[in-house]
Amino acid sequence: MSDQDLVVETVRDILGGFEPFVLTAERRWDAGLWSALADAGLTGVGLPEEAGGSGGELADAVAIVRTLASGAAAVPVAEQLLVAGPALVAADLELPSPAEPLTIALADAVSVHPVDNGDGPGRFTLTGTVTDVAWAGVCPRVVVLAPAPAGIEGAVLALLDVSSLAATDASNLAGEPRGSLVLDGVPASGALLPPARAADVRARYALARAVQLGAALETVLAWTVQYAGERQQFGRPLGKFQAIQMELAEMAGEVTAVTALTDAAVQSLEHGDPGFELAAAAAKVRAGAAVEVVARLAHQVHGAIGFTQEHKLHHLTRRLWSWRDEAGSDLAWSRVLGAGLLADGPDGLWPALTRVV
Repeated sequence: MSDQDLVVETVRDILGGFEPFVLTAERRWDAGLWSALADAGLTGVGLPEEAGGSGGELADAVAIVRTLASGAAAVPVAEQLLVAGPALVAADLELPSPAEPLTIALADAVSVHPVDNGDGPGRFTLTGTVTDVAWAGVCPRVVVLAPAPAGIEGAVLALLDVSSLAATDASNLAGEPRGSLVLDGVPASGALLPPARAADVRARYALARAVQLGAALETVLAWTVQYAGERQQFGRPLGKFQAIQMELAEMAGEVTAVTALTDAAVQSLEHGDPGFELAAAAAKVRAGAAVEVVARLAHQVHGAIGFTQEHKLHHLTRRLWSWRDEAGSDLAWSRVLGAGLLADGPDGLWPALTRVV
């Protein structure tokens, strides 16, 4: 058994003790599951030990995120391991203890002002409203990517202590907190990022959601195949009907395409390829397109029972519909992908396509 297999097996063992539940305003996340993962050192995997993390490779962190996504785990591990934590490390900013949940927010409407208080560079104040913050009200600190001060290209990556700020009660379709935070000159430590580095953070966020989508899609397919083999109709399993077989085949094709593009984007990130942003864009767009097909056909095969609160299917399909629209819409990433593929003109289109996939 490889080290990665051991990590996945450990996550599955822990996850087995925490059944998915419907999130509410009173129960916004699975604090017990987070504590168990943190105690096992799994909330710091992929982050360097010298920075306070647990060490390990990107592939290990991705495997953890996939496993938790397939189990509808209500914890901010994807945000911490794949986006917020690596962004802080890359910017040479202090990484909070991995035992503390950390999230990322894209704050395009926030104004950033540098502060010269004699403590050296990297001090800012942030003013404005940060919307759609994943796990708002759960994470005491948020990594914010905001536009750089006027006259400076790029962006500011800042670590904010928001424990004293009230978050709105907004949530996505799955019930995961997605509230807003109002910043009124909130002080923060941060770093200026050039445009390429800022784009990399955004692409990481998109890839994190694509990884989650891919894992959830795989699980929904597996559940649907199993159900079709067990559910009897007119004296034989649903899976024996040609119409159902065609629907399962269509679902499998969608899932395979998402897995291929997501794996390619992860490898691009691992290798430090300059085309990572386009690879992440392709993965996010393809995963978003697959959601409509896979979720629709899964519910069609399951019938009415798949829509009930008691059935497990809704835990993942509601997350699919939610994650699809987060970390940048399909339209936004399609524009990034299209512009990138055409950047070198007509003669460069085919080489660009082959680099992405």
